[in-house]
Amino acid sequence: MTMITQNDETFRDSISTVDAAGKRVWLFPKKPQGPLYNYRKWVSYGLLTLLFAGPWLRINDLPVLMLNIPARKFIIFGQIFWPQDFFILLLASLTFIVFVILFTVVYGRVFCGWVCPQTIFMEMVFRRIEYFFEGDSAQQKALAKADWDWNKTWRKTGKHTVFLVISFLIANTFLAYIIGSDALVKLVTDSPDQHLGGLASLVLFTGVFYAVFARFREQVCTIACPYGRLQGVMLDKESIVVAYDYNRGEPREKLRKNQERKAGDCIDCKQCVQVCPTGIDIRNGAQQMECINCTACIDACNNIMDLINKPHGLIRYDSESHIAANTKFRVTGRIKAYSGVLVMLVGILVALLATRSNVEATVLRTPGQLFQKTDHGTITNLYNISVINKTNHPYPITLKLLEPAGGTIALVGTDGLTLPAQGITEGVFFAELPAKALHLTSNKIRIGVYSQGKLITEEKTKFLAPAR
Repeated sequence: MTMITQNDETFRDSISTVDAAGKRVWLFPKKPQGPLYNYRKWVSYGLLTLLFAGPWLRINDLPVLMLNIPARKFIIFGQIFWPQDFFILLLASLTFIVFVILFTVVYGRVFCGWVCPQTIFMEMVFRRIEYFFEGDSAQQKALAKADWDWNKTWRKTGKHTVFLVISFLIANTFLAYIIGSDALVKLVTDSPDQHLGGLASLVLFTGVFYAVFARFREQVCTIACPYGRLQGVMLDKESIVVAYDYNRGEPREKLRKNQERKAGDCIDCKQCVQVCPTGIDIRNGAQQMECINCTACIDACNNIMDLINKPHGLIRYDSESHIAANTKFRVTGRIKAYSGVLVMLVGILVALLATRSNVEATVLRTPGQLFQKTDHGTITNLYNISVINKTNHPYPITLKLLEPAGGTIALVGTDGLTLPAQGITEGVFFAELPAKALHLTSNKIRIGVYSQGKLITEEKTKFLAPAR
């Protein structure tokens, strides 16, 4: 019988994929089977479909998502964000970070097991390809120890060839999210010597993804991922995690035929360990750093419980406090309150996006230019205007002086301005106001930008006048 006590937590002193000598322990997890694994497959396939289709989907003739960092141009759900919208992106980022923290505090690492791209690609794509070519855990171990004959050569070569092809497809997809699908098509169809930088990026991305999924694997979750490292700070005893019910399972004992059982429900079959993609023993305790809450151990344990006629739930989604108190899980006021805050944060983010202006103007007085008096009793100031179009539609624009009343605007060097799609237009104009309407040396004025008679944005600036 083996049992981990509160004073015996030496398993936390090292990670499961590194031995005492500091060498890599290669994992050969057994293929999971069960309802939760099937649910995860459908969720994963749905998310993979969205991921690969994303660069080609359009809203208002714009990509659903494009993060062009070099050009400082971001498109989210068909809306263009320029550097002028940085404050919105900053607020959105802060909202997202708070959302992640609160979500983790309540629901644990559900994201890691069900939504994280690393987990989805590793467990639902690359690992399944590995099962196809090399078989399940026992066959993979045998193949790894076998000599390099024809059987091992074609299986290993076939597996890594498919790995490279999929890594190349992933690299193309991620590059499309950066430069856009149109630019990617041009990159692929044009002569390679015309896009050496883009070709180098594709090769680099392909190599990185291949290295991650063919070699680095679960080490991303246990070593590289900052979220995995931070979970110990964000989780508490009330967080929902994948947990082993030691009150029911201990003491452990092998199941023996025709023997009256006096031990706990855990028969120490180690099926939960064999299916774990990060190589941990969930029975050591909840909130292990390597645990990604993938639920593979839940399915494995439930399958064993069916065989020995015991109820499901020896390993289940629950909180550490409920396990310790031997009480059933329930939705507490804390969970409701935190979930309410999460909904509110999402509402704030949606409101920020919904109230954002599609056209933004900047009006500045021309440096070094003072006011001018005209012969018919008016005062003029010279201004520079820059208008940014955050949509995919061009606008013919005109300028009007909204406040104070009685003023006019005259463009310099042109009869009108045209605002290109996803572009910027600039111009110079005189604002002219009657002297009697100006009571201060520095007056506030309001300028409207119109397109086809409709006000699309406005800007406030200062108008200088002589002292009265």
